[in-house]
Amino acid sequence: MRGAVIHAPRDIRFETLDDPKILHPTDAIIRTAVTCVCGSDLWAYRGPEPVGDPHPMGHEYVGIVEEVGSEVTHVQPGQFVVGSFATSDNTCANCRNGYQSNCLHREFMSTCQADRVRIPNAQGTLVATDEVPGEEFWPGLLAVSDVMGTGWWAAEAAEVEPGSTAVVVGDGAVGLCAVIAAKEKGAERIIVMSRHPSRQQPAREFGATDVVTERGEEGSARIKDLTGGIGADSVLECVGTEQSVRQALRSTRPGGKVGFVGVPHGVAVDGQELFFSHVGLRGGPAPVRRYLPDLIDRVLTGRIDPGKVFDLTLPLDQVAEGYRAMDERRAVKALLKP
Repeated sequence: MRGAVIHAPRDIRFETLDDPKILHPTDAIIRTAVTCVCGSDLWAYRGPEPVGDPHPMGHEYVGIVEEVGSEVTHVQPGQFVVGSFATSDNTCANCRNGYQSNCLHREFMSTCQADRVRIPNAQGTLVATDEVPGEEFWPGLLAVSDVMGTGWWAAEAAEVEPGSTAVVVGDGAVGLCAVIAAKEKGAERIIVMSRHPSRQQPAREFGATDVVTERGEEGSARIKDLTGGIGADSVLECVGTEQSVRQALRSTRPGGKVGFVGVPHGVAVDGQELFFSHVGLRGGPAPVRRYLPDLIDRVLTGRIDPGKVFDLTLPLDQVAEGYRAMDERRAVKALLKP
Protein backbone atom coordinates (compact mmCIF):
# COMPACT_ATOMS: atom_id res chain seq x y z
CA MET A 1 0.00 0.00 0.00
CA ARG A 2 1.02 3.68 -0.07
CA GLY A 3 0.90 6.24 2.70
CA ALA A 4 2.27 9.46 4.17
CA VAL A 5 5.52 9.34 6.15
CA ILE A 6 7.10 12.27 8.00
CA HIS A 7 10.91 12.33 7.89
CA ALA A 8 11.60 15.74 9.42
CA PRO A 9 9.80 19.06 9.90
CA ARG A 10 8.21 20.06 6.59
CA ASP A 11 9.31 16.78 4.99
CA ILE A 12 6.23 14.64 4.22
CA ARG A 13 6.67 11.86 1.66
CA PHE A 14 4.21 9.51 0.02
CA GLU A 15 5.83 6.08 0.16
CA THR A 16 5.24 2.38 -0.37
CA LEU A 17 4.56 0.73 2.99
CA ASP A 18 3.91 -2.80 4.20
CA ASP A 19 0.28 -3.83 3.96
CA PRO A 20 -1.43 -3.85 7.37
CA LYS A 21 -2.07 -7.27 8.90
CA ILE A 22 -4.24 -8.59 11.70
CA LEU A 23 -1.87 -8.65 14.67
CA HIS A 24 -4.40 -9.30 17.43
CA PRO A 25 -7.82 -10.99 17.39
CA THR A 26 -9.36 -7.59 18.27
CA ASP A 27 -8.00 -5.91 15.09
CA ALA A 28 -9.72 -5.01 11.83
CA ILE A 29 -8.32 -3.88 8.48
CA ILE A 30 -10.19 -1.18 6.57
CA ARG A 31 -9.80 0.18 3.06
CA THR A 32 -9.75 3.95 3.44
CA ALA A 33 -12.64 5.81 1.82
CA VAL A 34 -11.31 9.28 2.65
CA THR A 35 -8.80 10.62 5.15
CA CYS A 36 -7.31 14.04 5.86
CA VAL A 37 -4.70 16.24 7.49
CA CYS A 38 -5.41 17.45 11.02
CA GLY A 39 -4.35 20.74 12.54
CA SER A 40 -2.62 18.77 15.30
CA ASP A 41 -0.45 17.10 12.63
CA LEU A 42 1.09 20.52 12.05
CA TRP A 43 2.82 20.49 15.44
CA ALA A 44 5.25 17.85 14.14
CA TYR A 45 5.27 19.33 10.63
CA ARG A 46 6.27 22.76 11.93
CA GLY A 47 8.83 21.43 14.40
CA PRO A 48 7.60 22.13 17.97
CA GLU A 49 6.78 18.42 18.36
CA PRO A 50 9.87 16.20 17.77
CA VAL A 51 9.64 13.92 14.73
CA GLY A 52 12.22 11.31 15.73
CA ASP A 53 12.54 8.44 13.27
CA PRO A 54 10.47 8.58 10.06
CA HIS A 55 6.96 7.32 10.75
CA PRO A 56 3.48 7.23 9.17
CA MET A 57 0.99 9.99 9.85
CA GLY A 58 -2.76 10.47 10.20
CA HIS A 59 -5.46 9.66 12.74
CA GLU A 60 -8.79 10.43 11.00
CA TYR A 61 -10.51 7.82 8.88
CA VAL A 62 -13.65 6.26 7.48
CA GLY A 63 -13.66 3.21 5.24
CA ILE A 64 -14.83 -0.24 4.24
CA VAL A 65 -13.98 -3.21 6.45
CA GLU A 66 -11.83 -5.75 4.59
CA GLU A 67 -10.85 -8.18 7.35
CA VAL A 68 -11.54 -8.70 11.05
CA GLY A 69 -9.87 -10.62 13.87
CA SER A 70 -11.50 -13.63 15.47
CA GLU A 71 -12.87 -11.62 18.41
CA VAL A 72 -14.47 -8.90 16.29
CA THR A 73 -18.18 -9.53 15.86
CA HIS A 74 -19.59 -6.01 15.96
CA VAL A 75 -18.53 -5.19 12.39
CA GLN A 76 -17.93 -7.37 9.38
CA PRO A 77 -16.24 -7.18 5.96
CA GLY A 78 -18.06 -4.98 3.49
CA GLN A 79 -19.48 -2.56 6.04
CA PHE A 80 -18.76 1.17 5.99
CA VAL A 81 -17.36 2.24 9.35
CA VAL A 82 -16.46 5.36 11.30
CA GLY A 83 -14.00 5.25 14.18
CA SER A 84 -12.18 7.47 16.62
CA PHE A 85 -8.61 8.73 16.66
CA ALA A 86 -8.30 7.01 20.08
CA THR A 87 -9.24 3.33 20.01
CA SER A 88 -11.13 1.76 22.89
CA ASP A 89 -12.54 -1.59 23.96
CA ASN A 90 -15.73 0.26 25.05
CA THR A 91 -16.07 -2.13 28.01
CA CYS A 92 -13.49 -1.07 30.64
CA ALA A 93 -14.39 1.14 33.59
CA ASN A 94 -13.20 4.32 31.89
CA CYS A 95 -15.19 3.52 28.76
CA ARG A 96 -18.31 2.74 30.77
CA ASN A 97 -17.90 6.13 32.43
CA GLY A 98 -17.91 7.75 28.99
CA TYR A 99 -14.19 8.42 28.61
CA GLN A 100 -13.28 6.03 25.82
CA SER A 101 -10.31 8.21 24.89
CA ASN A 102 -8.86 7.13 28.24
CA CYS A 103 -9.62 3.44 27.73
CA LEU A 104 -7.35 1.13 29.71
CA HIS A 105 -6.43 -0.49 26.37
CA ARG A 106 -6.29 2.73 24.35
CA GLU A 107 -4.12 3.11 21.30
CA PHE A 108 -3.89 6.39 19.39
CA MET A 109 -4.27 6.03 15.64
CA SER A 110 -1.24 7.24 13.69
CA THR A 111 -1.20 5.57 10.26
CA CYS A 112 -4.42 6.77 8.61
CA GLN A 113 -3.08 8.88 5.72
CA ALA A 114 -2.84 5.67 3.71
CA ASP A 115 -4.78 3.34 1.42
CA ARG A 116 -5.46 0.79 4.15
CA VAL A 117 -5.35 0.93 7.95
CA ARG A 118 -5.21 -1.54 10.84
CA ILE A 119 -7.71 -0.59 13.56
CA PRO A 120 -6.84 -1.91 17.05
CA ASN A 121 -9.72 -2.52 19.47
CA ALA A 122 -12.03 -2.65 16.47
CA GLN A 123 -14.89 -4.24 18.40
CA GLY A 124 -15.27 -1.19 20.63
CA THR A 125 -13.92 1.52 18.30
CA LEU A 126 -15.76 1.12 15.00
CA VAL A 127 -19.39 2.03 14.33
CA ALA A 128 -20.94 0.74 11.11
CA THR A 129 -23.58 2.59 9.11
CA ASP A 130 -26.67 0.68 8.01
CA GLU A 131 -25.46 0.79 4.42
CA VAL A 132 -22.60 2.35 2.50
CA PRO A 133 -23.54 6.06 2.46
CA GLY A 134 -23.32 8.18 -0.64
CA GLU A 135 -19.96 9.83 -1.20
CA GLU A 136 -21.50 13.23 -0.48
CA PHE A 137 -21.68 12.18 3.19
CA TRP A 138 -18.11 10.94 3.48
CA PRO A 139 -16.52 14.31 4.38
CA GLY A 140 -19.03 14.88 7.18
CA LEU A 141 -18.54 11.38 8.55
CA LEU A 142 -14.78 11.82 8.37
CA ALA A 143 -15.10 15.01 10.41
CA VAL A 144 -17.02 13.03 13.02
CA SER A 145 -13.98 10.76 13.57
CA ASP A 146 -12.11 13.67 15.16
CA VAL A 147 -12.79 17.38 14.65
CA MET A 148 -16.58 17.25 14.97
CA GLY A 149 -16.34 14.88 17.93
CA THR A 150 -13.71 17.14 19.49
CA GLY A 151 -15.82 20.25 18.93
CA TRP A 152 -18.76 18.43 20.52
CA TRP A 153 -16.61 17.53 23.52
CA ALA A 154 -15.53 21.17 23.84
CA ALA A 155 -19.18 22.22 24.07
CA GLU A 156 -20.01 19.46 26.52
CA ALA A 157 -16.97 20.10 28.72
CA ALA A 158 -17.85 23.81 28.78
CA GLU A 159 -21.45 22.90 29.66
CA VAL A 160 -23.10 24.88 26.87
CA GLU A 161 -26.80 25.16 27.66
CA PRO A 162 -29.87 26.47 25.83
CA GLY A 163 -30.02 30.26 25.90
CA SER A 164 -26.40 30.66 27.03
CA THR A 165 -23.51 32.70 25.65
CA ALA A 166 -20.59 30.67 24.30
CA VAL A 167 -17.20 31.82 23.05
CA VAL A 168 -15.12 29.71 20.66
CA VAL A 169 -11.37 30.37 20.78
CA GLY A 170 -9.88 29.25 17.46
CA ASP A 171 -11.11 29.23 13.88
CA GLY A 172 -9.54 26.02 12.61
CA ALA A 173 -11.57 22.90 11.85
CA VAL A 174 -12.10 22.06 15.54
CA GLY A 175 -13.15 25.63 16.30
CA LEU A 176 -15.62 25.66 13.41
CA CYS A 177 -17.04 22.33 14.56
CA ALA A 178 -17.27 23.72 18.08
CA VAL A 179 -19.51 26.46 16.67
CA ILE A 180 -21.75 23.73 15.20
CA ALA A 181 -21.81 21.97 18.57
CA ALA A 182 -22.64 25.13 20.53
CA LYS A 183 -25.47 25.85 18.10
CA GLU A 184 -26.82 22.29 18.39
CA LYS A 185 -26.72 22.54 22.18
CA GLY A 186 -28.84 25.68 22.09
CA ALA A 187 -26.47 28.55 22.75
CA GLU A 188 -28.26 31.81 22.00
CA ARG A 189 -25.10 33.80 21.39
CA ILE A 190 -21.93 32.29 19.89
CA ILE A 191 -18.88 34.52 19.69
CA VAL A 192 -16.02 33.19 17.59
CA MET A 193 -12.53 34.60 18.05
CA SER A 194 -11.03 34.78 14.56
CA ARG A 195 -8.71 37.04 12.64
CA HIS A 196 -9.25 35.41 9.25
CA PRO A 197 -12.19 36.57 7.08
CA SER A 198 -12.11 33.32 5.08
CA ARG A 199 -12.85 31.43 8.30
CA GLN A 200 -15.29 33.93 9.75
CA GLN A 201 -17.72 33.28 6.90
CA PRO A 202 -18.15 29.53 7.57
CA ALA A 203 -18.25 30.26 11.30
CA ARG A 204 -21.26 32.50 10.71
CA GLU A 205 -22.84 29.88 8.45
CA PHE A 206 -22.47 27.35 11.25
CA GLY A 207 -24.13 29.64 13.79
CA ALA A 208 -21.70 32.26 15.09
CA THR A 209 -23.49 35.49 16.00
CA ASP A 210 -20.43 37.65 16.68
CA VAL A 211 -16.77 37.76 15.63
CA VAL A 212 -13.93 39.08 17.79
CA THR A 213 -10.67 39.71 15.96
CA GLU A 214 -8.57 40.78 18.96
CA ARG A 215 -6.26 38.33 20.73
CA GLY A 216 -4.68 37.98 24.16
CA GLU A 217 -5.61 40.58 26.76
CA GLU A 218 -7.37 42.70 24.14
CA GLY A 219 -9.43 39.70 23.11
CA SER A 220 -10.47 38.91 26.67
CA ALA A 221 -11.35 42.55 27.25
CA ARG A 222 -13.49 42.58 24.12
CA ILE A 223 -15.41 39.51 25.31
CA LYS A 224 -16.04 41.24 28.63
CA ASP A 225 -17.32 44.29 26.73
CA LEU A 226 -19.75 42.11 24.78
CA THR A 227 -21.04 40.39 27.91
CA GLY A 228 -21.76 43.33 30.17
CA GLY A 229 -18.35 43.20 31.84
CA ILE A 230 -18.94 39.71 33.23
CA GLY A 231 -17.68 37.15 30.69
CA ALA A 232 -19.19 34.23 28.81
CA ASP A 233 -21.07 31.30 30.32
CA SER A 234 -19.00 28.81 28.33
CA VAL A 235 -15.69 29.12 26.48
CA LEU A 236 -14.55 26.46 24.03
CA GLU A 237 -10.74 26.51 23.76
CA CYS A 238 -9.72 24.88 20.47
CA VAL A 239 -6.09 25.90 19.93
CA GLY A 240 -3.80 24.73 22.72
CA THR A 241 -1.30 27.57 23.08
CA GLU A 242 -0.55 29.36 26.33
CA GLN A 243 -2.08 32.56 24.95
CA SER A 244 -5.28 30.87 23.83
CA VAL A 245 -5.79 29.08 27.15
CA ARG A 246 -5.15 32.24 29.17
CA GLN A 247 -7.48 34.15 26.86
CA ALA A 248 -10.18 31.51 27.35
CA LEU A 249 -9.92 31.54 31.13
CA ARG A 250 -10.06 35.34 31.28
CA SER A 251 -13.07 35.47 28.95
CA THR A 252 -15.22 33.28 31.21
CA ARG A 253 -17.58 34.62 33.88
CA PRO A 254 -17.24 33.52 37.51
CA GLY A 255 -18.99 30.17 37.69
CA GLY A 256 -18.59 29.65 33.94
CA LYS A 257 -16.79 26.75 32.30
CA VAL A 258 -13.93 26.32 29.85
CA GLY A 259 -13.80 23.28 27.57
CA PHE A 260 -10.09 22.75 26.91
CA VAL A 261 -9.61 20.59 23.78
CA GLY A 262 -6.70 22.16 21.88
CA VAL A 263 -3.67 19.84 22.17
CA PRO A 264 -1.54 21.83 24.66
CA HIS A 265 1.97 22.98 23.81
CA GLY A 266 3.80 25.16 26.32
CA VAL A 267 0.67 25.71 28.41
CA ALA A 268 0.99 26.49 32.13
CA VAL A 269 -2.10 27.42 34.14
CA ASP A 270 -1.70 29.85 37.04
CA GLY A 271 -3.27 28.01 39.98
CA GLN A 272 -3.69 31.19 42.02
CA GLU A 273 -5.54 32.93 39.19
CA LEU A 274 -7.70 29.89 38.49
CA PHE A 275 -8.56 29.53 42.18
CA PHE A 276 -9.87 33.07 42.55
CA SER A 277 -11.63 33.18 39.18
CA HIS A 278 -14.29 30.60 40.10
CA VAL A 279 -13.92 29.30 36.51
CA GLY A 280 -14.23 25.59 35.87
CA LEU A 281 -11.66 24.00 33.53
CA ARG A 282 -12.19 20.59 31.93
CA GLY A 283 -10.94 18.95 28.77
CA GLY A 284 -8.53 16.44 27.32
CA PRO A 285 -8.65 14.12 24.30
CA ALA A 286 -12.24 13.96 23.12
CA PRO A 287 -14.17 10.77 23.95
CA VAL A 288 -15.30 10.62 20.32
CA ARG A 289 -16.58 7.04 20.56
CA ARG A 290 -19.21 8.22 23.06
CA TYR A 291 -20.69 10.55 20.45
CA LEU A 292 -20.33 8.50 17.26
CA PRO A 293 -23.87 7.05 16.98
CA ASP A 294 -25.49 10.44 17.60
CA LEU A 295 -23.16 12.45 15.36
CA ILE A 296 -23.30 9.91 12.53
CA ASP A 297 -27.11 10.18 12.62
CA ARG A 298 -26.97 13.99 12.59
CA VAL A 299 -24.75 13.89 9.50
CA LEU A 300 -26.76 11.28 7.60
CA THR A 301 -30.06 13.04 8.32
CA GLY A 302 -28.62 16.38 7.17
CA ARG A 303 -29.00 18.09 10.53
CA ILE A 304 -25.32 19.08 10.55
CA ASP A 305 -22.71 19.22 7.81
CA PRO A 306 -19.25 19.38 9.39
CA GLY A 307 -17.79 18.22 6.08
CA LYS A 308 -17.85 21.88 5.05
CA VAL A 309 -14.67 22.41 7.08
CA PHE A 310 -12.82 20.69 4.23
CA ASP A 311 -11.98 23.46 1.81
CA LEU A 312 -9.27 21.64 -0.14
CA THR A 313 -9.58 18.19 -1.73
CA LEU A 314 -6.51 16.37 -3.02
CA PRO A 315 -5.53 12.90 -4.18
CA LEU A 316 -3.84 11.03 -1.34
CA ASP A 317 -0.54 11.03 -3.23
CA GLN A 318 -0.51 14.85 -2.91
CA VAL A 319 -0.66 14.71 0.89
CA ALA A 320 2.47 16.89 1.18
CA GLU A 321 0.61 19.72 -0.55
CA GLY A 322 -2.21 19.31 1.96
CA TYR A 323 0.25 19.92 4.78
CA ARG A 324 1.76 22.91 2.99
CA ALA A 325 -1.63 24.47 2.30
CA MET A 326 -2.72 24.17 5.92
CA ASP A 327 0.64 25.37 7.23
CA GLU A 328 0.43 28.45 5.00
CA ARG A 329 -3.25 28.99 5.90
CA ARG A 330 -4.33 28.49 2.31
CA ALA A 331 -6.70 25.82 3.61
CA VAL A 332 -8.59 25.15 6.83
CA LYS A 333 -8.50 21.38 6.37
CA ALA A 334 -7.34 19.16 3.51
CA LEU A 335 -9.41 16.13 2.47
CA LEU A 336 -7.43 13.27 0.92
CA LYS A 337 -8.92 10.74 -1.52
CA PRO A 338 -7.07 7.44 -2.08
